[in-house]
Amino acid sequence: MVRENKAAWKAQYFIKVVELFDEFPKCFIVGADNVGSKQMQNIRTSLRGLAVVLMGKNTMMRKAIRGHLENNPQLEKLLPHIKGNVGFVFTKGDLAEVRDKLLESKVRAPARPGAIAPLHVVIPAQNTGLGPEKTSFFQALSIPTKISKGTIEIINDVPILKPGDKVGASEATLLNMLNISPFSYGLLVSQVYDSGSIFSPEILDIKPEDLRAKFQQGVANLAAVCLSVGYPTIASAPHSIANGFKNLLAIAATTDVEFKEATTIKEYIKDPSKFAAAASASAAPAAGGAAEKKEEAKKVESESEEEDDDMGFGLFD
Repeated sequence: MVRENKAAWKAQYFIKVVELFDEFPKCFIVGADNVGSKQMQNIRTSLRGLAVVLMGKNTMMRKAIRGHLENNPQLEKLLPHIKGNVGFVFTKGDLAEVRDKLLESKVRAPARPGAIAPLHVVIPAQNTGLGPEKTSFFQALSIPTKISKGTIEIINDVPILKPGDKVGASEATLLNMLNISPFSYGLLVSQVYDSGSIFSPEILDIKPEDLRAKFQQGVANLAAVCLSVGYPTIASAPHSIANGFKNLLAIAATTDVEFKEATTIKEYIKDPSKFAAAASASAAPAAGGAAEKKEEAKKVESESEEEDDDMGFGLFD
């Protein structure tokens, strides 16, 4: 009877996996290390109506996907990434929004002996509030301290763990004594699947402005290369035309060749005083604006002085 129930449960699980992949075009592959059952329940609640979380044994998930490859061969791209303690988060909504929801679900956790540090852990300089009898404990970890008002004070910031370090019993005890919970755990997105494509979650941080800037940079590089080798393209054509026009102006300025666009530069060369006139004309609006600001400032000062005089009182009033 137990075997029949287990077989029926597996069959239901396979059907559920296939239905989810058929219904949802997008999903995350997430790591679930150090995520407890209560936290997982809270995550499911926060994603309700937005995404569906599916966990299970890797062998069962692989088997379910392999059995569905005939209908959706693109799912084969997921198989190399199903390793470790992982699961799926299916969604029809915006991937960045769901990813942000997963990040919000992280909770602080104390350092436990044997855990792998995912980040740098630094103990800040502080008064620990611990008595002098704990001094030897800090000395064993080479942490500089002093006694201040009957309690131990850490003099400098002390880095205690680096990413990838294994948390020892001493480090865990010290962090717990100082009420420091350095780590935060939650569902960590490792890969993103979207309509047959699989990519890193960092791609979700790329904005249209970033794509536009990269494209413009690429066009500028292409134009520079084409100009240097003398190979005309759509990207380099405007620059080639502009450079050619500059050459024509230079020729017209030194010869008797005349055309409409060269009239102004020839007049400036014949009468250099026009340069000064043009410069003064452009400087006049700026000077006028500065003068107006000075007049306004003087007006405000005079008004404030008048107000001060009106508020004065005589000695015998």
